[in-house]
Amino acid sequence: MRGSIMSATAVTPVPAARTRRTARALAAVLAAAGAFLVWLVADPLLGVDFTVTNSGTTTVVGPGLVIPMALAAGLVGWAFLALLERLAGRRARRAWVMTASVVLLLSFVMPFNSGEIATDAKVALLLMHVVVGAVLIPLYARTTK
Repeated sequence: MRGSIMSATAVTPVPAARTRRTARALAAVLAAAGAFLVWLVADPLLGVDFTVTNSGTTTVVGPGLVIPMALAAGLVGWAFLALLERLAGRRARRAWVMTASVVLLLSFVMPFNSGEIATDAKVALLLMHVVVGAVLIPLYARTTK
């Protein structure tokens, strides 16, 4: 090649396991951020009262509860998916989507069994569950082996 300088750069591939871990960690963080955004719109902007009274104990659902719970859901889902990958092999993705979807549907019972809480807060809590599931289920499914 006349008049041009060629340079070769070696591209080191990132191991698949590291890429998978990074994608799953990012999905868990995105799920928590999504739940927090729902709370942010509902509580400070729309004035939803997230005070829950159950058996005489009052709890206020705020960011200090929303974010860790969403992260915990992400980490438990991640661990379950890793277990499925070991046990189900190629069927792990399908098993993950089906099981996680059922767990999401079952989680809808929680806002209605959590004690005395306003209807608009129940709707916001359900929306938080939907957002977390809508992030984790497909993003984790994309990372299966």
